[in-house]
Amino acid sequence: MSLPFVTFSRNVFIPLTNICRNKCGYCGFRREMYHPEAKLLSPDEVKDILLKGARAGCSEALFTFGERPGEVPGFREWLLEFGYEDIIDYLLDLCKLSINLGLLPHSNPGILGMSEFEKLKPYNASMGLMLETLADIKGHEGCAGKNPRPRIKTIEYAGELKIPFTTGILVGIGETWEERMRSISKIKDLHEEFGHIQEIIIQNFIPKQGTRMAACAAPGLDEMIRTVKMARKLLPSEITIQVPPNLIPPRDLVKCGAGDLGGISPETIDFINPGAPWPNYLELQAMVDVPLRERLPIYPGYVKKGWYSEDIKDLLHRLSDAEGFRKTYK
Repeated sequence: MSLPFVTFSRNVFIPLTNICRNKCGYCGFRREMYHPEAKLLSPDEVKDILLKGARAGCSEALFTFGERPGEVPGFREWLLEFGYEDIIDYLLDLCKLSINLGLLPHSNPGILGMSEFEKLKPYNASMGLMLETLADIKGHEGCAGKNPRPRIKTIEYAGELKIPFTTGILVGIGETWEERMRSISKIKDLHEEFGHIQEIIIQNFIPKQGTRMAACAAPGLDEMIRTVKMARKLLPSEITIQVPPNLIPPRDLVKCGAGDLGGISPETIDFINPGAPWPNYLELQAMVDVPLRERLPIYPGYVKKGWYSEDIKDLLHRLSDAEGFRKTYK
C-alpha cells in the first residue's frame, strides 16, 4: 500500500495529574496519592508549557490525566487548593487558556458522561479515549474504568455530539488475536453509526519496571505489521491508522497501511513512556519513505465538514491551510 504522505502533529503533552482510580498492570504513569511523584499541575505550570509550545510552533495541547482522580481519597482537597471541586471544570478552564495562547486543545480525560462532553466540546478541536481491548485481561483486574461497556458508551456519546475522536487498541496486553480483531471491528461499527472516528492508534505494549506486567514480552514488529494490515483491511479508508514512532520503527507499518505518526513534541516528553524520546522532525522524516505533512488535532476531513465550535473557529482558521492541514510553520 503506497501513501503519498504520512501525517503528524506538533504538540505539547500536558499530564494534568497522574492520580487515577484504575490500577492497570502495565501502567507506569499512575502514582498513589501522597507518593513523592504524585502530581497535579498548577495553572501557572500549565501556562508555562502552553507558552513554550506556542513559541515552538505547536498547534496542539494534548491534555491527559488519570481517570476519575476525584474518586481517589485526598485528591479533591488537593484540587480545591486551585479553586475547583471537579477536575473537568479545571480542564475546561485550561482548554480556554490554551485557545487564548494559540493552541488547539485535544483532551483525553478517560470515561466521560454526556454532560461532561457537552461542557468540553466547544473548547476542544478533538477528543479521545483508547478502547484498548474488549478482552477481559489480568492487567485490568480491579480497574472499573477498563470495563469495555463504559468505554464504548463514552465513544458513543462523542459520536452523538459530533466530536472528532481518536481511539485505538493496545497490542500485547494479554488479548488473543481474535479479541484484537473484535476490538477493531467494534471501532469500525461505532464509526459506521456516528462517523466521528478520525484515527485509531495501534500501540504496542511496552513493559515498564515496577509494574505487574514488567516481565511480559512486548509484541514484535512482525506482530504489529500483522495487526496494522488487519486493521487497514477492516476499517473504512477515512479512518487513519496512527502508530507511535518513539515506540516502534514505523517504516514497515506505513508500508502496510499506517498513515499517521501521532503528536511529536519539541518541548515535552512522552509522560506515558518517558524512556522513549520523541524523534525530531528530521529524524521522523528519515524513519519513513514518504513525505511528512503536518496536521492539526482535528483532521482535514472534519475541518471541511465544520465539526468545530465558534469558540475555536478563529484559531482554527489561523492555523489551517485551504485543505484543512496545518498552515506551513516557519
